[in-house]
Amino acid sequence: MTVLLIIIIALGLIFDFINGFHDSANSIATIVSTKVLTPFQAVLWAGFFNFVAYFIFHDHKVANTVASIVHKEFVDLHLVIAGLIAAISWNLLTWWFGIPSSSSHTLIGGFIGAAIAKVGSFDVIVYQNLIKTVAFIFLSPLIGMILAFLITLAVVWVSRKSHPAKADRWFKRLQLLTSAVFSIGHGGNDAQKTMGLIALALATEHVIPGIKDMPFWVPLTCYIAMGCGTMFGGWKIVKTMGTRITKVTPLEGVCAETAAASTLIFTELLGIPVSTTHTIAGSIIGVGATKRLSAVRWGITINLLWAWILTIPVSALVAAGVYSLMRLFF
Repeated sequence: MTVLLIIIIALGLIFDFINGFHDSANSIATIVSTKVLTPFQAVLWAGFFNFVAYFIFHDHKVANTVASIVHKEFVDLHLVIAGLIAAISWNLLTWWFGIPSSSSHTLIGGFIGAAIAKVGSFDVIVYQNLIKTVAFIFLSPLIGMILAFLITLAVVWVSRKSHPAKADRWFKRLQLLTSAVFSIGHGGNDAQKTMGLIALALATEHVIPGIKDMPFWVPLTCYIAMGCGTMFGGWKIVKTMGTRITKVTPLEGVCAETAAASTLIFTELLGIPVSTTHTIAGSIIGVGATKRLSAVRWGITINLLWAWILTIPVSALVAAGVYSLMRLFF
């Protein structure tokens, strides 16, 4: 392996660690805000089930989509490095300010921005893959919101005659299950993005014939890095996701996590890279809206929306700058 290839693998695993660290709030925010688990217990729980996804998802369709968002003939190792550096930088910046932005979209934006900087043309982009990715910036939270809204209404109706204290205890137990399934969906979707870029770099250097031939250690190390990152937690984002969008009860936590997990697993089967952050945020909004629309803090929601919209273009600009600087010295 060349030095650049080793740097890409290291950066990819660092990104996955930060991704887990940054996105741990997605997996634990509701279960912590409802006091089902302590923050320490919750990050261990979520990190473990992030890794469990390794044994469940084997088709790696999302990895292939991410690796194919730029025409392969334009890809080189400098381009991949620039994209990863931009993605890591944006993730750390948004974590510092407590903004639950998308790690997935920052990685895709960085990859595209570096490619455009290299060629000087938008022709490098595989628009079919980009369009479905951009479409699901809006569709994944919308699907999560609608599903959560409908599931909450159904669950409230079914349990309408239950004793409140008894029902609350049952929903707290159920939340352990739904948060675990959500963490599996999170790991299965998010770890694949970095796997795609590492496999693409290996294929570019002819270490492997193609992306579908990635060696077992690529997904294994990516899932381990993400699980470990999740265990470190991102407490600033937990507050936004767990309490600032809307107050969440154990019943609502179960409904939000069920809706978000269903959306993530569905899109993973389709091979569409979606944002776990967007999906769970939409689901939390959906459960909040069942009480009344004013229960959702729309000011916070609008701020999140702006962060989501800006993620791809800002990451692309940062990556373009990094790539241009790298070509000056290397």
